[in-house]
Amino acid sequence: MKLLVTGGCGFIGSNFIRRRLAGTDDTVLNLDALTYAGNPANLREFDADSRYRFLHGRIEDPAAVKDAMSGADAVVHFAAESHVDRSIADAAPFITTNVLGTQVMLEAARRAGVKRFVHVSTDEVYGALGKEGKFTETTPLRPRSPYAASKAAGDMLAQAYWETHRLPVMVVRPSNNYGPYQFPEKFIPVMVTNLIEGRKVPVYGKGENVRDWLHVEDCCRAIALVLDRGRPGEAYNIGGESERHNIEVARLVVKQMALGENAIEYVTDRPGHDFRYALDNAKIERDLGWHPEIRFDAGLSQTVDWYREHATWWQPLKERLTRESKGFWTDSKVVS
Repeated sequence: MKLLVTGGCGFIGSNFIRRRLAGTDDTVLNLDALTYAGNPANLREFDADSRYRFLHGRIEDPAAVKDAMSGADAVVHFAAESHVDRSIADAAPFITTNVLGTQVMLEAARRAGVKRFVHVSTDEVYGALGKEGKFTETTPLRPRSPYAASKAAGDMLAQAYWETHRLPVMVVRPSNNYGPYQFPEKFIPVMVTNLIEGRKVPVYGKGENVRDWLHVEDCCRAIALVLDRGRPGEAYNIGGESERHNIEVARLVVKQMALGENAIEYVTDRPGHDFRYALDNAKIERDLGWHPEIRFDAGLSQTVDWYREHATWWQPLKERLTRESKGFWTDSKVVS
């Protein structure tokens, strides 16, 4: 199969490409704009692999997308602006990439006659939960941040292309991913890298917000199943079944790095901070036989070790973040 992957130099995209090239005979074209979170070093081992090709371009550019789409059998669409805090500071790039870019991708896929199209979304499109219950695929979309709203718009466009044009689109909505190659402005990488550098772990508010943690390997395995066997027109939740309060995650990281509670710093909460996300996996388990396999404690330990062993990967990124922040990104900014 000739596979087009957008945003393949990002966190989940690069892990997905690595898995796909190792486990199938697919050829992969990676279309990526290499914005701040796109890192070609994530896939450096495939530079000489004839089955892998990189194309620099933006998904909102119809000419670039048409070129990339030529001859593709299937598409996995990861490319997105994905940081909630950045969307609060400036929503415009999120609308351009996540809404307009997704529409350009869908239209190009329709014209090219693509056989399978997986749109990678997020659990944040559902909004916030209280202390009980889980989101199902039929839960109404009620996004509460500009980022989540832009992703929800992309979801609805994808499903509209199925209803209107019968473009064989499938939407996946993963919970919070963690693991190797995650950009160091996200919650777990910020904590680990700050502690390595002798700085404190910043936690929003009192750390009472709850997230469902999904290892990136489990996520990529689920996306591959949806690509190969999912039903067009359907959405699939991909939950980690590992709910944790943010403060609990912070304490686990601090403990794994043999430090004390004084390494944690509580910072002013984010506007509109969703209290809790949790996904019901019944549909993907029933239809595709998927369930998460990596327990959070083991996955977190592996992730901490990976960042300890790959300082040459994350240090230049973190230095660049600090230089280019223009007042936005600081040591106290985290996402979760």
